Amino acid sequence: MKVRSATVTLDELDWDIIRLLKSNANQTYTAMGRQLQVAHSTIYERIKRMEQQGVIKKYTITVDVGRIGRKPVTAIMTVFADPKEIENVAKTLADMREAVEVDTSLSEELLIIAKVVAEDQERLHEFIAKKVVPLAGVLRIRTSIVSKKFKEDEFPIECSK
Repeated sequence: MKVRSATVTLDELDWDIIRLLKSNANQTYTAMGRQLQVAHSTIYERIKRMEQQGVIKKYTITVDVGRIGRKPVTAIMTVFADPKEIENVAKTLADMREAVEVDTSLSEELLIIAKVVAEDQERLHEFIAKKVVPLAGVLRIRTSIVSKKFKEDEFPIECSK
């Protein structure tokens, strides 16, 4: 791994380590070293360096909420807002528990796109009506409820090459 100013350049081993961590961040350095045919100390050093450089920001888990009896509603909200208020609206949305992702997009107009999750459809409605609609600068909202999820991934590792 090389660092040039604020940009970090990863080599093939770094990318291989990231792929292994994405598939199972709970595996040991020894197991990863065996798979990549390098010493576990090399894996450890590379991971620590990527953490220090901010390449690896956090480790997390994926919970199958269906297995614990929950069936939350996921929705994609497109929020049309006054351009002068869009940053404030996006930041406020990002601080809300129900919002799991908040982005701005510039298409024919400046938009906020938010992925939100609620316990059920009634709570989703309450969230939108009581927390989002009253925000200063919100002009209108388009909500699409996700009916079936086929894939969810943060970063396509294949783009690394």
